Amino acid sequence: MNILSEAWRYLRDGDNWTGPGGMANLLNQQLLLTITALVMALVIGLPIALWLGHLGRGGFLAINVSNVGRAVPTFALLALLVVAEWPGTQSFGPYGRAGLATLIALTLFALPPIITNAYVAVREVPPDVRESARGMGMTGPQQFFRVELPLALPLVMSGVRLALVQVWATATIAALVAGPGLGRVITDGFFRSNYGKGIAGAIVVALVALVLELLAALVQRLADPMRRGGSSSNREMGVSAGTSTVDETVDAVG
Repeated sequence: MNILSEAWRYLRDGDNWTGPGGMANLLNQQLLLTITALVMALVIGLPIALWLGHLGRGGFLAINVSNVGRAVPTFALLALLVVAEWPGTQSFGPYGRAGLATLIALTLFALPPIITNAYVAVREVPPDVRESARGMGMTGPQQFFRVELPLALPLVMSGVRLALVQVWATATIAALVAGPGLGRVITDGFFRSNYGKGIAGAIVVALVALVLELLAALVQRLADPMRRGGSSSNREMGVSAGTSTVDETVDAVG
């Protein structure tokens, strides 16, 4: 309990939140790392996964290649990147020391849930819905953008949501190579036996992770065209009816 009291005192001290090494600045650095890594992973992985899901080919290879990232610890990958000649430990703009190495490691860490969920989401669109879309005269791109993607979007967002929270929490490892982020508060606190400081940093990381999770859950809910259209009950009927689901989806996404 004494450690928690020390952590509370540390959090209440305004001096600990100001300045270049303050909690507020470190929090902003970690948010920047997290968002950039997530965007990079989306740009790389999402188009490939969605397209392979639409084609129904190559998904096994893509998912298993991306899942290699699950087997390699992110810190081990970061350690290899910082000792390499490139990208090394040099500063990278606002991302600070070892910023590029950290971004690469976090981006690779974010790819598996994004690629897996996106591919599976498109492949799980019911076959009768696809057939109904073709029966309505839709071309391949029209079928993808007007039917498959809207129906797959909630599960796609679930992968993005998972990647966001995981990358935020994992970004603390940047401190182990003197990189940016709240991990510096945690590691410095425990290194100097100032456990209250270390716990304070961990509390902030956990609270922000909870906020990000709630925001991502809200976006995921809004991404469901059936929820937006207020026809979740009709969706279940439409899956068996095929054509009605296509009609509802097209109406819901405008």
